[in-house]
Amino acid sequence: MQKFDLNVDEIDKLTGPVIGRPKSATFRTSDVVGLDTLVKVSNNLYAGLVDDEGREMFKLPEVVTKLEQNKWLGDKTGQGFYKKTKNAKGETEILTLDLKTLEYKPKAKAKFATLETTKTIDNLKDRFKVLLSGKDKAGDFYRDAFYDLFRYVSNRIPEISDELFRIDDAVSGGFGWELGPFETWDAVGVEKSIPLMESTGYKPNQWVYDMLASGNKSFYKVEGGQKKYYDIPSKTYKSIPGRESFIILESKSENVVWKNADSKITDIGDGVIDFSWSSKSYTLGSSVIEGLYKSIDLAETEYKGLVVGHQGADFSLGANLGLVFMYAIEQDYDEIDFMIKAFQNAVMRIRYSSIPVVVAPQGRTLGGGCEMTMHADIAQAAAETYIGLVEVGVGLIPGGGGTKEFTKRVSDAMQEGDVELNALQNAFMTIATAKVATSAEEARDLGILKKLDRVSMNKDRQIADAKQAVLDLVAAGYTKPVQATNIKVQGRTGQALFLAGLQGMQMGRFISEHDAKVAKWIANIMCGGDLTSPQEVSEPYLPDLAREAFLSLTGEKKTLERIQAILTG
Repeated sequence: MQKFDLNVDEIDKLTGPVIGRPKSATFRTSDVVGLDTLVKVSNNLYAGLVDDEGREMFKLPEVVTKLEQNKWLGDKTGQGFYKKTKNAKGETEILTLDLKTLEYKPKAKAKFATLETTKTIDNLKDRFKVLLSGKDKAGDFYRDAFYDLFRYVSNRIPEISDELFRIDDAVSGGFGWELGPFETWDAVGVEKSIPLMESTGYKPNQWVYDMLASGNKSFYKVEGGQKKYYDIPSKTYKSIPGRESFIILESKSENVVWKNADSKITDIGDGVIDFSWSSKSYTLGSSVIEGLYKSIDLAETEYKGLVVGHQGADFSLGANLGLVFMYAIEQDYDEIDFMIKAFQNAVMRIRYSSIPVVVAPQGRTLGGGCEMTMHADIAQAAAETYIGLVEVGVGLIPGGGGTKEFTKRVSDAMQEGDVELNALQNAFMTIATAKVATSAEEARDLGILKKLDRVSMNKDRQIADAKQAVLDLVAAGYTKPVQATNIKVQGRTGQALFLAGLQGMQMGRFISEHDAKVAKWIANIMCGGDLTSPQEVSEPYLPDLAREAFLSLTGEKKTLERIQAILTG
């Protein structure tokens, strides 16, 4: 930071999600952990690593000592590199420490030309090539930081490990990096980077030159669908121990049986195919829906079953809000209706296909991604899946079947003598307050995951686990489900209860007028519309009500303002 005259906000912008690292980045992580911990760890490393060429990195700048003396340790003392305060309006505001003056200033938005050029690059490996070739201060920072990192990790073999993949595993697992140091180096290009590293004084270890001289140009390669690492003593590539049974989709490129611009279908063996997609933010646009239809058609005619899942940072952030916003501004409601109907049909095909469909959510699984998960025969969720129906946050309702599915599950679980409205109210509040589960087990508690849904503790095993779930369903004699015709809804009786509660919340200023309007639409769907008494309805009935609500809300100024804020924020 001092070398390139950057500030705290800029460093956290440069060292967060844009390079595949946690959102807390550098200084925010320090505030969470505690500056006192950072100081102790750094001092211990400096004392212990007497022969390490990176030892001087652990000699802390004078400003850190001042912060420690001031007891500005982070969250535990109320201030550190960041400080929460209240502004004149009583609103919470985040202030950032200026390390030159030791004064707190309003958090500034960090902007770099290099980062602007990567906004449309979702693939992290492709992004690294652009980041390290930047011509501005950000590019200078990245080259200095990563060339030093590459040099350093090359010198840790065999000191720390004989095998380079173990260093990647330790760093990725321990610090939450999407790519380990050697994987990052591969993404940048090993051979291409060497002259640039040498010119900046960061010459790597001799074994890297020997690797390139032997004709091996990368630390990892894919052979026979398996990811292999470069073994230094033998100068050959070897399988990573313990991962022979993993299914890494990136390693299955030769098994792709169909693809379009944003999605592909891969044969993952034993009569099972996988449908994956790579759209921006993994949104569910028309090409992804096309691919989902194609994968189910293909599975029904030529395979035993289907896995819906990929190995990106997130599962899906839902619908393409930009497209919804554009159609809404143009008042092209027929196109919006077509979009919703197409997605509803795709979700229902997941549920009512003639083959087992297992959906494998991980990372952020929001909106439509959550609805896909809820309609799977079995969901094979990653343990740390962040999942929920969040549409109310932008003034919309879940339009793909999530509201219907919650209503159906409440109806299916009802026993004679149960207080029906209480259970329905719990489901209503989950949707209306956009509750999001931060783990698979929490999702089970919220009713998003079913009892029979499964959890993968190791994310790298998830696709293989999902494939096994498909084969288990086949072995159990899977039969195509029948659409429900007996979903119990409460009609006007239930709506009256919900509306009374909403009015109270609005009068107490817990929700805005527009929040109440959105919630009323949710109540209308879950209670079956304008029915005079409780009765049973068929499954397609409720999605029709949801589509009507979604279309109505896209015509609301407040909804469009919220969508615009999300898109431009």
